[in-house]
Amino acid sequence: MKKLFPSLAVAGAFVAGTNMVSAKVAAVALLVQDAPAEADKGFTQVLKEQFIQGGAGFMGIVLLCLILGLAVAIERIIYLNMASTNTGKLKQQVEDALASGGVEAAKEVCRNTKGPVASIYYQGLDRAGESIESAEKAVVAYGGVQMGQLEKNVSWLSLFIAIAPMLGFMGTVIGMIAAFQKISAVGNLSASLIAGDIQVALLTTVFGLITAIILQIFYNYIIAKIDSIVNDMEDSSITLIDMLVDHKK
Repeated sequence: MKKLFPSLAVAGAFVAGTNMVSAKVAAVALLVQDAPAEADKGFTQVLKEQFIQGGAGFMGIVLLCLILGLAVAIERIIYLNMASTNTGKLKQQVEDALASGGVEAAKEVCRNTKGPVASIYYQGLDRAGESIESAEKAVVAYGGVQMGQLEKNVSWLSLFIAIAPMLGFMGTVIGMIAAFQKISAVGNLSASLIAGDIQVALLTTVFGLITAIILQIFYNYIIAKIDSIVNDMEDSSITLIDMLVDHKK
């Protein structure tokens, strides 16, 4: 009988402990179901929350730089893609037109073709009746005009690339100044007192750098595209002069 009571006590304690653990597990599961999970937040939601925490002042200006920079970049990319020409095909068409129909037929081919290379061809052919030197000068002069059209508004893109991180750094400096002012006013160092200002300072820097990186990628693509078109223009100019010389013979 004496051995029976300890056994019953151990069994009762085990059952009670099991019930308590089950109750705690059920409570934790209920809290997990009711509370919003941070892991379920998407990248866009997290980015939006961080942007709002950074403050509307400098973050709004950085966002404006990103929007304007992307607008300029997209406009330039569309323009440069439309300005791209199959120079080999155009050269062959102009050469065949010169051989069969003369200068006027070659000018008609250029008139019906888009792009700066076709425009340069047209200007050179238009002066072909005067002399080869006049045609060459027209090609060089109009090539400079077309290069200016290709590089239009690109300087604004480089400006936004430079301004965005500067604004972020300025927000960082202002946030740190506000944090040190609070420390000076209170007289002691408290992490909770300055955490908000430091967070704002760091977020403005991060978003400024992100904006500059995104715009820099577009800028490099645009510059590479412009260089490719300019090289085609220079090569086509030399080819046109050679064709006019052969046509004069």
